[in-house]
Amino acid sequence: MGSGPVVLLLHGLGCDHTTWAPVMESLARTHTVIAPDLLGHGASDKPRADYSVGGYANGMRDLLTVLGVDSATVVGHSFGGGVAMQFAYQYPERTERLVLVGSGGLGPDVSPAIRAITTPGFHQLMGVLTAPGLRHVTTATMRLLARSRMPQARDLGEVADIYDSFKDPRTRAAIRHVVRAVVDWRGQIVTMSDRAYLTEAMPMCVIWGADDMVIPVSHASNASALAPSARIEVVPNAGHFPHRDHPERFVKIVRDFMRSTDPSRYDRERWRQLLDDGARVPPVQAEAGESPLAPVHSVRRASSA
Repeated sequence: MGSGPVVLLLHGLGCDHTTWAPVMESLARTHTVIAPDLLGHGASDKPRADYSVGGYANGMRDLLTVLGVDSATVVGHSFGGGVAMQFAYQYPERTERLVLVGSGGLGPDVSPAIRAITTPGFHQLMGVLTAPGLRHVTTATMRLLARSRMPQARDLGEVADIYDSFKDPRTRAAIRHVVRAVVDWRGQIVTMSDRAYLTEAMPMCVIWGADDMVIPVSHASNASALAPSARIEVVPNAGHFPHRDHPERFVKIVRDFMRSTDPSRYDRERWRQLLDDGARVPPVQAEAGESPLAPVHSVRRASSA
C-alpha cells in the first residue's frame, strides 16, 4: 500500500503480515509498504522446502523482483530481523537501510518456549495441545492476561495468535524447520557478529522494547558494540512487539531514521575492501581458541588457494 520510497516489512516467527497492521497505514502515507507472509507463515505456502535465513532472503529478492522494486529499506522483527540482516548481506545493492526490531541474530539468548520447538515430539505434542477445546481455553486465557497490562504478559495476545496457528499441521512443520535452522538447545546459532562490520556501508537502526521477554533488551547493546554507527532506540513500556505496543512512536522512529539518512549506495570496490579487511571480534564475542579482537577472516575466511 501507499507510494514513495519502498519499505519492506518482515514479520517474526509464527506471525504474518498482520503484525504490522498498527503501523502500515501510517507508513503508507509517505512510503510504499510491502508486507508479505513469509514462506510457511500466514496465507503463504507451507511446502517441504528451504527454511534457512538464506532461503528466506532469496525469497524476498524474488518478491521484490516480481514487484518491479530495485531496492528498499528493510525492516525486520524478531526472526524477520535475521532475514533482513541476511538479505542486506546477500544483496547490499538492493538494501537502502536496515531496521531491526527486537531482532534475532544479536546474541545467543532466546526464550525457553522457542527452544522447546526444536525438541523431539514437539509436532505431536502441539497436535494435542491445539485440539479445539483446549486451544480455545488457552488462547482466551492468554488474551485475558494480555489485557491485564502486566509487563510480563503484554505479549501474550500475539503469542495466542501464534499458538492458534499451530492447529494447522503444515504450519507446525514449517515453524519447526525454521527454528531448527537458527536455534539449538543452547540458544541462537545464527549471529551477525562476524558480519556487523559491513554496516559501515549501510545505515542501520535497532529498535527494542524495554520489557522484551522473548529476546533480552541487552541484545540492543550487543548491536551497539558490533555496529557502533547503528542508531539504537529502546522503547519504554514495550515488549517484544514495540510496533504494536506503541505504533505512533515506532512510525516516528522509522520515519525520522529514513529522513535523516541517505540510502546506501552499493559500491562494489568498497564492499570488496570491507570483506577483505574483515571484522575484529570484541572480547565478549570471541570464541574459544580465538584471541580477542582477532580479524574474523583469519579464522573463518575460506581459502582461495
